[in-house]
Amino acid sequence: MMDIHYILEKLPHRYPFLLVDRILDVDLENKSLRALKNVTINEPFFTGHFPSRPVMPGVLMVEALAQASALLGFMVEGISLDDDTLFYFVGADGVRFKRPVEPGDQLTLHTTFDRVRGGIYKFHCKAIVGDELVVEASIMCTMRRVR
Repeated sequence: MMDIHYILEKLPHRYPFLLVDRILDVDLENKSLRALKNVTINEPFFTGHFPSRPVMPGVLMVEALAQASALLGFMVEGISLDDDTLFYFVGADGVRFKRPVEPGDQLTLHTTFDRVRGGIYKFHCKAIVGDELVVEASIMCTMRRVR
């Protein structure tokens, strides 16, 4: 089962910055993953973004896609996170936001591994609420030893 306990083993992020709640499915043959982010009104960013109309910041949606991509990257490469290795988010191309994400939405994160070149991993990503596309991007990450 790839629930929050599994995610906590794989990612170093913790509240309030862990933005993946569950892995829905993984297809290692096609190098793709689907994950879930439940968007709730008690998220700390909603108090200031925006008080009269709470909207999830776009940069956090992109970060959620990067975290889902890191989970996929670990699976594709067959490695586990350790205290000396981090998977850093290093870039995003073609980011397009299609509609706001509000409290009560379930953000379904889709990521597909594209390639690794020169230590840079590239993923094609999109996030959907229901059947509506809310954001799409190409995400780049790299793995680095920190000690």
